[in-house]
Amino acid sequence: MWKALRNAFKIPELRDRIVFTILILIVFRLGVYIPVPGINIQAWAEAFKRFAGTAGGIISFYDVFTGGALENFSIFAMSVTPYINASIVLQLLSSVITKLRDMLREGEEGRKKFAKYTRNLTIALGAFQSFVVSFSLVRQSPDIVAYGLNPMVFVLISTISMLAGTMFLLWLGDRITEKGIGNGISVLIFAGIVARYPSYFGRVLLGNLNLFGWIFLIAIAVITVAGIIYVQQAERRITIQYATRVVGRRIYGGASTYIPIKVNQGGVIPIIFASAIVMIPAAIAEMTGVQWLRTIFSAGNALYIILYGLLVFFFTYFYSVVVFDPHEVSENVRKYGGFIPGIRPGKPTEEYIQRVLNRVTFLGAVFLVVIALLPHFVEAVTRVNIVIGGTSTLIAVGVALDVVQQMEAHMIMRHYEGFVKKGLK
Repeated sequence: MWKALRNAFKIPELRDRIVFTILILIVFRLGVYIPVPGINIQAWAEAFKRFAGTAGGIISFYDVFTGGALENFSIFAMSVTPYINASIVLQLLSSVITKLRDMLREGEEGRKKFAKYTRNLTIALGAFQSFVVSFSLVRQSPDIVAYGLNPMVFVLISTISMLAGTMFLLWLGDRITEKGIGNGISVLIFAGIVARYPSYFGRVLLGNLNLFGWIFLIAIAVITVAGIIYVQQAERRITIQYATRVVGRRIYGGASTYIPIKVNQGGVIPIIFASAIVMIPAAIAEMTGVQWLRTIFSAGNALYIILYGLLVFFFTYFYSVVVFDPHEVSENVRKYGGFIPGIRPGKPTEEYIQRVLNRVTFLGAVFLVVIALLPHFVEAVTRVNIVIGGTSTLIAVGVALDVVQQMEAHMIMRHYEGFVKKGLK
């Protein structure tokens, strides 16, 4: 491992990319501590503790993805969430709107147009979300406004500041993608999540765990990381054979390839969807003050946990339908003269791919449900509240794997040994 890291810094291009990424992340972390103009920091700190404890976990859940920016009411308080929401919305719409679907098939130019639409929608969603957050917080805690500002003036300043912070983060993400290592947006989310890990560790230390609690927590952490790596890399490969054709003196085809179907195709998106929906009743209960609704949809309630797990399971299948079309895949295989050994082309091939997809997606759905509900299980055993530990670990490990794979590609291309040693065959 250490030898591989030394080798990475021996490659000038890779070293420059790593250093550039680290510098951008430093800028990101510094921005987390720049508050929105006009905020009363002390009043907001008290209000944040109150909201985090009574809003059904929404504030704490969101603050994890911002890397603590919301807790500081920073200009980065929205983080890249509006961009993620815009990307998900357009990706889902592309499955039902022909124009968007055709745009993604037009190659580089089509992807640029799609990215432009995503940015425009990001601005609209960012402005809306920033306004809603600012207005709601000022309405519930007017004392967070400092310097005697008019509340609506503060809402306007806050909305503009947080929207500007989001767009600046998108620019930083683009720079990482272009000149750094890894996908820029994912790396920023990764940095925000990892930055919260010391606070998790502090909670554990203050939890007065006994020896059994420490052993249990460490074992869960190791098993979770190992399980995520295994499932993230796992895929079901459907063999595709191409018939041999003789054209003149040349022989075409005869090759064998495969269609990879990942076990976890949706990544963390099903969990995000499910979390957003299951927290709506909790938010309504908090705004209306209905005690019985607040009790039913509190984070530790049995109904909340069951509904959350079912929604994660449902959205895993829903997302797999959106991103993977067995009919289109079977048509492409037939068009290029391929076939699955033992399966007739056309409808039988489509049904076979659909059957395999359903089985693989079932395993992925069960895995995501376990990851989503893991923090509740850990809290029940250790009595230590670690907010969305499984979800954050899923994102962090996924991004780390992507970064390591990109670094390894650079090293292998220059004849250096990578991070994973290959066995002799």
